[in-house]
Amino acid sequence: MTTPSSQSRDSKDAWRLGNAGRILGNAVTRFEARVLELMSDAGHADTRLPHVNLTRHLDLDGTRITELARRAHMTNAAMTELIDQCESLGLVVREVDASDKRARTVQFTDAGREWLAAFGKAVKKAERELLTEIGPEAAAVLLQGLGRYAGTVESIRVKDQGREKPAARLRSDRAE
Repeated sequence: MTTPSSQSRDSKDAWRLGNAGRILGNAVTRFEARVLELMSDAGHADTRLPHVNLTRHLDLDGTRITELARRAHMTNAAMTELIDQCESLGLVVREVDASDKRARTVQFTDAGREWLAAFGKAVKKAERELLTEIGPEAAAVLLQGLGRYAGTVESIRVKDQGREKPAARLRSDRAE
């Protein structure tokens, strides 16, 4: 039952429930859940979102662990744990970096490349479902707008009481 106080609370809270960040977050959650469901249907039931986070940042020719951690906005220790998990699933392997014997790179295994192909198919199917649900025109506008918006944000490191933490800032495309 709606009461005057709940109506007042609802209107006061509307910004929290309907802001762009919340809506985008809900959309990402739904999209990624569907991709994981499709991955499970394709025989990759062990796939979890953190594994996707590693593989989306891993170059096809391999990437150093420190670079993976930077791209994913994670500590090296947290990234190493993800690599351990993906290694146990047979998706990746660590190798000595040819340009610096002290460093390690992470490479996709053959099974990891097969997983990546299945992931690509799952993403494409989830995108087709999105297009069907919201319509091709809305999907085109959405993807174009989000592409422009996401392209203006770059990751930086800022000092916070002696610790580095990720932050975002807008990049100006105008000459000053």
